[in-house]
Amino acid sequence: MQDIIRQLEQKRQAARLGGGQRRIDAQHAKGKLTARERLELLLDAHSFEEWDMLVEHRCHDFNMQQTHIPGDGVVTGYGTINGRLVFVYSQDFTVFGGALSEAHAEKICKLMDQAMKVGAPIIGLNDSGGARIQEGVASLGGYADVFQRNVLASGVVPQLSLVMGPCAGGAVYSPAITDFTFMVKDSAYMFVTGPEVVKTVTHEEVSAEQLGGARTHTSVSGVADLAFENDIEALISLRHFINFLPANNRERAPRWPTDDTADRQDLALDTLVPEDPNKPYDMHEAILKIADEGAFFELQVNYAKNIIIGFIRIEGTTVGVVANQPMVLAGCLDIDASRKAARFIRFCDAFNISLLTLVDVPGFMPGTAQEYGGIIKHGAKLLYAYAECTVPKITLITRKAYGGAYDVMSSKHLRGDVNLAWPSAEIAVMGPKGAVEIIFRKDLHDQAKIASHTEEYKAKFANPFIASERGYIDDVILPHNTRQRVARSLAMLRNKSLENPWRKHGNIPL
Repeated sequence: MQDIIRQLEQKRQAARLGGGQRRIDAQHAKGKLTARERLELLLDAHSFEEWDMLVEHRCHDFNMQQTHIPGDGVVTGYGTINGRLVFVYSQDFTVFGGALSEAHAEKICKLMDQAMKVGAPIIGLNDSGGARIQEGVASLGGYADVFQRNVLASGVVPQLSLVMGPCAGGAVYSPAITDFTFMVKDSAYMFVTGPEVVKTVTHEEVSAEQLGGARTHTSVSGVADLAFENDIEALISLRHFINFLPANNRERAPRWPTDDTADRQDLALDTLVPEDPNKPYDMHEAILKIADEGAFFELQVNYAKNIIIGFIRIEGTTVGVVANQPMVLAGCLDIDASRKAARFIRFCDAFNISLLTLVDVPGFMPGTAQEYGGIIKHGAKLLYAYAECTVPKITLITRKAYGGAYDVMSSKHLRGDVNLAWPSAEIAVMGPKGAVEIIFRKDLHDQAKIASHTEEYKAKFANPFIASERGYIDDVILPHNTRQRVARSLAMLRNKSLENPWRKHGNIPL
């Protein structure tokens, strides 16, 4: 018995040491934490329960039988974050470069299966050189097994990926399927084919950072949601972020205590929208003044900046925010903004998170680049997401709501529950200038008549009253009362029940 216990401790010690002290030192030299150090920072102290610590690979090719390290390059298990259960896996770059083997994949799949059974989030800390080449198709099969579980878990439990090192080839598709992907600057990168392959095939010279670094994926491609300066900042932010999410799709959004009263007024909102309809303002100000304690966790900050997405709390409960940003492209909807918002809306709907939509949109972005790029189909994704969504939806029009973009942005016609407007709201088919030039084109030579028609059009449509008369707007509210009215609406909608017609699934315009 003592001999078995001694052997057990030796194996455990080998597993904790991973690829050995030399490789641990190399990991530290790159400014990166080890797989186990990352878990210590991410999880509550002493809460981690490790599974499959003694698992080893079964490969006998290319002399692999001579090297066995318990754990086989990934640490898996469960623990708590702020007392809430999560399942985690952390790839260990010190063991075979974190390369995924058949056994490595089995550990991750076992963890994901259990997370689905008990209804808890799955967090993956990715730091891997890719498939373990020595195992050939077995490692490729392992990746597909993980992907299948990512798909089955989608919309059932939240899935988060934190890319902290290399993630290349087939490995990228697991983070791509998960709900949110975060990256660490200068050490994490993701791409399907690396710089050398790109150079060989297309003759382009590009570095790994330029091709698939954190800055690229958070500002150009939109593949990642946020980038952090280092491992520590990333892990602390992830701890904060998961507080916004329910454990699974059967739970309500979490509620945290707050001292910020629901009836708080903010007179600064009364002067937020400029008198000049062509002058921009920062929609972040409205979001921060509505939110509990002025706190907003924004996602995809540097991508498609003409639309804003993220989480706030109102009376302690998580609320998803989608808002046009007049500071960028006048708040127009384009391809990237439509995709960005649509995916976020679908996440909120899947996990019972109410939506607040702040609207100041002059329309869809015109131009050949947008039309050739498929703005019709991409814009339809946003429309589809709002129309399918059954969680409480509150919409506030702060200024412009023109054309089809008015319909798309959670209008009453797409089952908006509470649709409000500020007195500065303008709801019309298009802006006064464009409308007058079409309606009164015969008078274009007479500037006095055009000016008169423009004023007439403004008086009729540059206000929220026509929409209110038809019931498309439930109420015109004073800006300083916005937080109170939104909070009351959310309280009223707390027990909302709405189901879409039965179907296997819809066919979103992908």
